[in-house]
Amino acid sequence: MTLRAITMRGRMAAMRRSIGRQRQSGIAIVLALWLTVLLTVLASGFAFSMRNEALAARNAVSLAQARAAADGALERAAYELSRPRIADAWTPDGQAHQWSDGNAAIVVTAVDEAAKIDINAAPDLLLKNMLMVAGGLDEPTAGALVDAIADWRDPDDLRRPNGAEAPEYKAANLKYVPANAPFETIGEAARVLGMTQAVFQRIAPLITVYSRQPGVNAATADRNVLLALPNATPEIVDAYIDQRTLALANKLPVPPFPPAQAFNSGAAPVWRIRAQASLPDGVTFVREAVLRPSPDATRPLIALAWLEPSRSVAVPSLSSSAPDGRHR
Repeated sequence: MTLRAITMRGRMAAMRRSIGRQRQSGIAIVLALWLTVLLTVLASGFAFSMRNEALAARNAVSLAQARAAADGALERAAYELSRPRIADAWTPDGQAHQWSDGNAAIVVTAVDEAAKIDINAAPDLLLKNMLMVAGGLDEPTAGALVDAIADWRDPDDLRRPNGAEAPEYKAANLKYVPANAPFETIGEAARVLGMTQAVFQRIAPLITVYSRQPGVNAATADRNVLLALPNATPEIVDAYIDQRTLALANKLPVPPFPPAQAFNSGAAPVWRIRAQASLPDGVTFVREAVLRPSPDATRPLIALAWLEPSRSVAVPSLSSSAPDGRHR
């Protein structure tokens, strides 16, 4: 072998060794890049998880603060309503009372429960008109549903002409029968044969089981309840609400509502209080309770219902309140 051949063979071997080292170096670089990407992803995921946990903890603290503020506001409302002989004490007239408790904005309203229609005590005509106006039913369907409601709450097994007792529920393949007792909650009305979910959702805000009154208190009833009264029209109702608002603003007696005369029960000794607390970070908690005063000095108030209608409702900016926190 000549010197030139030996030299060429040596050069080629050196080149192969150089290429091998370059390949190894390239693999190492790729592995390092992948490791860097993996560590970055892990670090990002950890940071994201920690951020979510921090936000959840902060929201939990804010929610607890809002809940405490709302519960405290409700207790204040109950105290105010319990002392009617005190000058400037609150009354269950539906007017909003606004103030600030630390960084929480508070809005409280209270109405007597006769502002709603009691499905245990309301007469057939009132229930039927409510089902037609608010429930959207035609007259025959509304009449049949009124019979079924009456059959549910009456103590006997005698079926009304268009009602439903145990045999009709069994024929409809339902696993329950009428209670033959007054409704304990408004949700129970959704189980009445013929009551659709759509109809129940429309009438649920209008009904109660706590007033025990055959009629309603027009002085505190909202627009939809007033519209459910026989012979009430949108024009008559809207005009009355304007008169009522003006009377309350001037601390004058609320005028009577003519269509309600046959169904007017006046105020009931039961209050529905709604307290809403909103924090600057957007967390809102709403507490609603139905309370009944008691003559027992050791238990002056009885809670008939203790509800959480909402936890995150946007609220408008509040107007300024008086120094003592009273609504003016």
